[in-house]
Amino acid sequence: MLPKQLAFTHLDDAIGALAERLTTVGIERNLDACTGRVLAEEVTADRDSPAADVSAMDGYAIRMSDLQTSQPIQVTGECVPGAPPTQMLDGSIVRIFTGAIVPSQAEAIVKREDTEEYAGEIRLRDSGMKTPSGEHIRRAGENAKAGSTVLSPGTLIGPAQRALIANFGYHGVDVYKAVRVSVITTGDEVGLFLKERPEPWQLYNSNRFSLTSILGAHPWVSLVNLEHCVDDRESLTQMLGKCLQDSDAVVMTGGVSMGDYDHVPDCCRDVGGEVIFHGLPIRPGKPILGAATTEGKLILGLPGNPVSATVGCRRFALPLLSKLSGQRVWLSPVPMVCVNEFGSKTIPLHWLRMVRLKGNGLAELVDTRGSGDLVSLGHSDGFIECPPHSSGIGPWPYYAWA
Repeated sequence: MLPKQLAFTHLDDAIGALAERLTTVGIERNLDACTGRVLAEEVTADRDSPAADVSAMDGYAIRMSDLQTSQPIQVTGECVPGAPPTQMLDGSIVRIFTGAIVPSQAEAIVKREDTEEYAGEIRLRDSGMKTPSGEHIRRAGENAKAGSTVLSPGTLIGPAQRALIANFGYHGVDVYKAVRVSVITTGDEVGLFLKERPEPWQLYNSNRFSLTSILGAHPWVSLVNLEHCVDDRESLTQMLGKCLQDSDAVVMTGGVSMGDYDHVPDCCRDVGGEVIFHGLPIRPGKPILGAATTEGKLILGLPGNPVSATVGCRRFALPLLSKLSGQRVWLSPVPMVCVNEFGSKTIPLHWLRMVRLKGNGLAELVDTRGSGDLVSLGHSDGFIECPPHSSGIGPWPYYAWA
């Protein structure tokens, strides 16, 4: 039954179809701690950048006529950063430092190492005599003109963007609210077992920790509920409905296949969710389910096996939540790596294979015993994605856990 539902042959197509039905979160004002959040307004330059012509080198501000003489030239002042420029007197030059405003009479900057320095004067070396007009002067507005847009809405604010925002006088910006995410793990056999050891037929709830570690690493995500539910349709429907009330997205593990105790597909429909895909041509994680509510909220059902759940969270949950968060580039390109050995086996599915990085764009496959092998998961840095029937050393798209 499941293979008939594989309506999408490409994973990004499935993600895109679901993303179209999701509604971006609202906007709030952030006065300072905006790093890691998503910008929701245009940032414009409040003045030219640089605000004036400035020197790109330590040296001497000269007129082009100064290059016509081999005689010593008198130094009558200096220009330093953080001060108005010194006026250049006729027949003389001024010493200038990197970042200082260039006097209006200056036509170029000669590097200090292109001069011979004496008390109160310099002589230009042959290299200095070849200085072209405008050399080593950073012109006002060459980075950005006053009033121009320097950052656009949908930009994820990192350290570089935070510096840019501060540079143009912003003491607060509008950002998209953090995406509120609930995580629901399922299974009668799953528990935390804080005070007792599990029986052989019971499992530690590792999925809770892998998913929250992946999602919680992003400041634009807010984990609002961490729940566990037994394999009961009524209980799961109630929990899913409750989580949807105060969440923008619910990520679930387990119960997505076709067994008698796999209630997630029915529960999604019970709460009004529209299932966009249920089953994709991937290994691991083939039974994955993606749905959207009428309000544009996300329901993502991942298989319960820990490798499948972790891979599915990284490959599907992160880009879909990025779309909800307002990020302009939410399905961004990933780095490529080659593997030292692929092996002879191929499969008719998108094969998400765990790897360990070796450096310089090279990785090695991690030996695994299947989607329940947490040991191999813990020895990996991420996974590569190989299209159906493909083989070879790559390069392959690489998805890091962090």
